[in-house]
Amino acid sequence: MAKIKHNNLLDTVISVMTNAKESGVLHLYAEGEKFDGRQIQIKGKKLFHFGTTGYLGLEQDYRLKQGAINAINSYGSQFPLSKSYISQPLYAELESLLYDIYGSPVVITKNSTLGHLGVIPSIVDDSDGVILDHQVHWSVQSAVNPLKLRSVPVEMIRHNNLEMLEDKIRKLQSKCKKIWYMADGMYSMYGDYAPIKELMQLSEKYPQLHIYFDDVHGMSWKGNNGSGYVMSVLKKLPDRMILFGTLGKTFGAGGAVMVCNDKKIHQRIKIFGGPLTFSVQLEPATVGAAIASAKIHLSEEIYEMQDDLYDRISYFNQCLQKTNLPLIINNNSPIFYIGAGMPETGFNLVNRLIEAGFYVNLGMFPAVPVKNTGLRITISRHNQKQEIKALVEALEYHFPKALAETHTNLDRVNFAFGRGNNKMTTSTQSRSNLTLETYNSIKHIDPKLWNETVGGNSFYDWKGLKDLEGVFKNNSSPENNYQFYYYVVKNDKQECILATFFSYGLWKEDMLAPESVSVKLEKMREGEPYYHTSYCLSMGSMITEGEHLYLCQDKSDWKEAFNLLLEQLEILEKKLKPQYVILRDFNTADKAIKAFLHNKGFVQVAMPEAAVYDQFNWNDEASYIETLSKSSRKHFRKDIEAFRDKFEIQVLDELSNIELEKSFELYQQVKKNNLGLNTFSYPLSLFKHMNLSPQWEYILLYLKEEKMLQVGVMFCYKNSNNIYTPAIIGMDYEFSREYNVYRQLLFQTILRANELGNKRIDFGLTAGFEKHKVGAKVLEKCAYIQTKDNFALEALDWLRKD
Repeated sequence: MAKIKHNNLLDTVISVMTNAKESGVLHLYAEGEKFDGRQIQIKGKKLFHFGTTGYLGLEQDYRLKQGAINAINSYGSQFPLSKSYISQPLYAELESLLYDIYGSPVVITKNSTLGHLGVIPSIVDDSDGVILDHQVHWSVQSAVNPLKLRSVPVEMIRHNNLEMLEDKIRKLQSKCKKIWYMADGMYSMYGDYAPIKELMQLSEKYPQLHIYFDDVHGMSWKGNNGSGYVMSVLKKLPDRMILFGTLGKTFGAGGAVMVCNDKKIHQRIKIFGGPLTFSVQLEPATVGAAIASAKIHLSEEIYEMQDDLYDRISYFNQCLQKTNLPLIINNNSPIFYIGAGMPETGFNLVNRLIEAGFYVNLGMFPAVPVKNTGLRITISRHNQKQEIKALVEALEYHFPKALAETHTNLDRVNFAFGRGNNKMTTSTQSRSNLTLETYNSIKHIDPKLWNETVGGNSFYDWKGLKDLEGVFKNNSSPENNYQFYYYVVKNDKQECILATFFSYGLWKEDMLAPESVSVKLEKMREGEPYYHTSYCLSMGSMITEGEHLYLCQDKSDWKEAFNLLLEQLEILEKKLKPQYVILRDFNTADKAIKAFLHNKGFVQVAMPEAAVYDQFNWNDEASYIETLSKSSRKHFRKDIEAFRDKFEIQVLDELSNIELEKSFELYQQVKKNNLGLNTFSYPLSLFKHMNLSPQWEYILLYLKEEKMLQVGVMFCYKNSNNIYTPAIIGMDYEFSREYNVYRQLLFQTILRANELGNKRIDFGLTAGFEKHKVGAKVLEKCAYIQTKDNFALEALDWLRKD
């Protein structure tokens, strides 16, 4: 069977960021002929600058500027030669000064990204293993990626989760010579830190453990000689540690620096460091500025600057403590993160602050989970206390207004970040006379209403869902128990604007991942059945397919109806605490839904293709063939008609016990061989229940040459809205390819639906090519998801790269 066509994560990221750009908060241009660090001009407007990563303001220091000017005057705008041949005259002085700052040997790199790309593949041997904090900087993750081609095991842990880290160390210690844990010293979004002391304890416990720190955001504003946050805790660099600092950002110049005490590693990188060897070296102006900065770092003045910055950080903290603003991490770093929750709230708030005269950065996906959008505010020595206070006052004024305009409230923001209740109690305002009705069983909903809306598709009409509720409860296996929730939104005329249902249950996290990922995970699940599984709150259910949402988009208040649904889902989230919320089976071409859900904190992901057949304008097999394209007719005669006489076809309303057991066994074969859509197997109780329902019937294929051996079955649901749904398939894989069993089942399904006078066949997901060949229309489908964090998505992405 054909596999899923998977979307590229990059496409999703670009889509989200394009939305931010169109909202006026991303890819902006600074203007003006002069820049002082305190203010920045955007679109003709002077703004107080709270978005810099030059926390000490050294980039505006006259000594660094003069150092750059002198270097240009002496050596030109660049020194166009690889450092492997000749380093420009200023390099030796800079290396000596950096050695004095750290008290350890250093290697200067063009920037931290190139530095990681040069260092990591060189220091990690094929016999080593790597463990990544899932929030470690993208540049580190990118540099680790090529190691997968060398079969180096790469694992990922949840952010700062030491218990998970130790578990991974134990897993790798028997097969790896060295185990490299890679993390940031200080993280760039929330301004939180790595648990360095605890990591040192783990390093003592496990001699194989080596630690690789990217501390570019901790540089200069912290530590002896401005050596950074990591060094402020350690005081002296351990032998089994590699540290990266930056000569840009707070240091005020450009480039980066690797620090390590291991002479062998130091010389290895110094002599040949991949892109470090072949890339052009730092420009004389950059080195001249860096030398001037290093001299400041080695003077007492650096501590005066650090104290000056800390005074501003403390003042900002004091101002924030008097408010109810949702500060996500409380610490003494120059990075502050004010939660906004939904992207549209973040867009609104950034634009409001720009109007009020302040520039702040927007934290957004993929740097943070999409529903953890927020304001990333940075404090520098450029910022004066009066504008710090003014910024807090502007935030206090505009934050509740941004919440109201985007139809959310502080409780929802706090919930998105896993925080408790706050004193601010802004409530969501309804803009219409819509009413949302909630039910925990289809039994409480009018069958006519349901079947005229959601139930007009596939086999989740009123009767079908009533049956599913009975099957998926009180089962011994957790994956076979589901809770169902139903929602109907009506206007004041009692017209249905929206209707849908959700289920809560255990899913495999790789359900929509590439088959290669599922193959690896299934091997791991042989010893740990629920590895990489999570509870999900999903529109529809694991067994249902098709359009699970009835939404009148021709009504002006459809967005408000959708808002009511999302608010109700968040209430349910608080109770159930799912890892994922999934809205599924949407048309990928629906740009209005896409924009709406992106703004509400959902990320679009591709789903398998769906297929429908509705061309019942023929009376017999010959006229059916004429409806096919020329290539499909050729396919039909070669792969279907040529084998038709090999089979005996039976259509049964009910299966005997022997037939049911055989059909279930054939279904399990399909399940085992089709990991492109990896789900838990349906329980036998479902098939027994189906066998008692008059809505189900069965198309069975028997192979005449094998003594009437059953080799195929299609489990078909007869929807009350005259739709035929071949919902589940079973095949004998010993004969399926030789006799084209799957294609024969598709054709027999079309014949049967026509015989019954159905208006449509919902063929469901996957195998779009095969279904197209028998005349079905293939539909591109997508889902929209929210996650508590990005860990599972990133961990599965690493498995995909393996």
